Amino acid sequence: MNISSLIRRLSFFILTIFLASCSGKKENRVVILETTDVHGVILPYDFIEKEEIDVSQAGVAAYLKKARAENKTVILLDDGDNLQGQPAVYYYNFIDTVSPHLNAEVMNYMGYDAATAGNHDIEAGHSVYDRLVREYNFPLLAANAVDTETGNPYFKPYVIVERNGIKIAIFGLTTPAIPGWLPPELYEGIEFRDMLETAKLWMPVIEKEKPDIIAGLFHSGWDDREIEPGGDFSGDAGSATVAREVPGFDVIFNGHDHNIVNKKIINIAGDTVLILDGGSRSQKIARADIIVAPGKKHMTITGQILDVEDYKPDKGFLDEFGDYREIISNYVDKVIATSKADISSRDSYFGPSAFVDMIHELQLDITGADISFAAPLSFDVKISSGPVTVGDMFKLYRFENMLYTMSLTGEEVRKYLEFSYSDWMNTMKGPGDLLLKYRLGKDGKPSLTNGNAWLKNQPYNFDSAAGIDYVVDVTKPEGQRILIKSLSNGNPFDVNKTYTVAVNSYRGNGGGGHLTQGAGIGKEELTKRLISSTERDLRYYILKSLESIKIIEPRASDNWKIIPEEWVRKAKQREFKLLFGR
Repeated sequence: MNISSLIRRLSFFILTIFLASCSGKKENRVVILETTDVHGVILPYDFIEKEEIDVSQAGVAAYLKKARAENKTVILLDDGDNLQGQPAVYYYNFIDTVSPHLNAEVMNYMGYDAATAGNHDIEAGHSVYDRLVREYNFPLLAANAVDTETGNPYFKPYVIVERNGIKIAIFGLTTPAIPGWLPPELYEGIEFRDMLETAKLWMPVIEKEKPDIIAGLFHSGWDDREIEPGGDFSGDAGSATVAREVPGFDVIFNGHDHNIVNKKIINIAGDTVLILDGGSRSQKIARADIIVAPGKKHMTITGQILDVEDYKPDKGFLDEFGDYREIISNYVDKVIATSKADISSRDSYFGPSAFVDMIHELQLDITGADISFAAPLSFDVKISSGPVTVGDMFKLYRFENMLYTMSLTGEEVRKYLEFSYSDWMNTMKGPGDLLLKYRLGKDGKPSLTNGNAWLKNQPYNFDSAAGIDYVVDVTKPEGQRILIKSLSNGNPFDVNKTYTVAVNSYRGNGGGGHLTQGAGIGKEELTKRLISSTERDLRYYILKSLESIKIIEPRASDNWKIIPEEWVRKAKQREFKLLFGR
């Protein structure tokens, strides 16, 4: 770190502390701020779309300076999923592994007090998150991520922060659903335990510390249905369960689900718990204001969700980290191939598309498998004709999944596809019916946001197949729609034969339920079906493959179709406008 950089950092903290001392605010107010699911949105620039943006950690830093100026006691927390998304973090995860990690530099500069490890942080692998634990000036939390050798938490379970005579306990949990999405080598030696049981175990330990405030920092979503009697207390969105069943928390900050929540619930002890969920990608800040009363735990607690776009990027932040923009831009602007045509994910919902079929083709080339399963990982993106850059591959393939080769029987392949298209498409009784499944309003019609409809389920679960020729008959009920005619090479398809299948590691570990609920393969059986895995993420191999190909001629393979074709043609005309506005 050079002298000018050090001076700027010291100036940032000295200024905010000085302003706070002059603010005249009551000393018994504690302000807790939370960011979550930042996904690499650090600078006010989208390195994938190559455009300026009005939200980023630079905007968060501007609000943070304001909050510290107005309040004597400010605690800054993050709820995980920082290490996947924008190329800014990918570059320091896997390309430049020698320099200090940009994410650590930024969070240390801003003065974070604690963060919880998210599933996409674990996805980066031991070499990345272990390195960041060393680089962070604050603890990484997750009480339910347990070291299998010692039985103790791999990360810290909680931290006590003392400010101005007030003691704040911050307790971290992460979603235990991680093994259902990631290959075991990424979390080797770590077991992810139940959130509820872990919270019950640690609450008495935390209470012995006699904190004035206990805050939960959970990388797990919030679902109102979970607090109803008999609700589904799933680990993927299990924060509500802990909030209701484990007395002691004053406030619980959520993450993971990218939702916005600001509400209070009553737990089983009759106490009120504030729930805050701060969205994603530096768009929001969750804020809890707690008035600590003498001789009591607290008097009042209120929550806010703040819009980062309302705050201009902090100049000191940009002075400190502005040079990183050129470094990352040089990486993402590197030309790796030339495309002879535009490709868009929009066609992927109505039949074969060049966008998804490029993934299929690359997966089959890399693995040599008989069949490939893949989905449009981004809802609405486009790669233009002409030079194709590293940044374009972040559009084509959003996540850092490994590529698996697995063994499935022909019947399991058919059931897998039945499951996928059941998530994706309605049963049509006439040409005027909806083809796709949407989020519906109370009137039973697709609910609209800014004039556009939303798909009912996530597009990254809309798997199609390559390597086989098949038909999807949407007049038939779910589970009876798929007719596989043959392998695409002309050989017959046999439901009793075993085939090699290329699939990403998220799906191969049970993500989305295609293999477990769909194909009917038990969770414990999945590892037995794994033939091989790539050592690096799939995007890495896509980049290498395209660099060697040089010229891309994207085209839909047309190995499958939806019938009745005339119904589908009319539905596409209507629903394309419904989804995309034109």
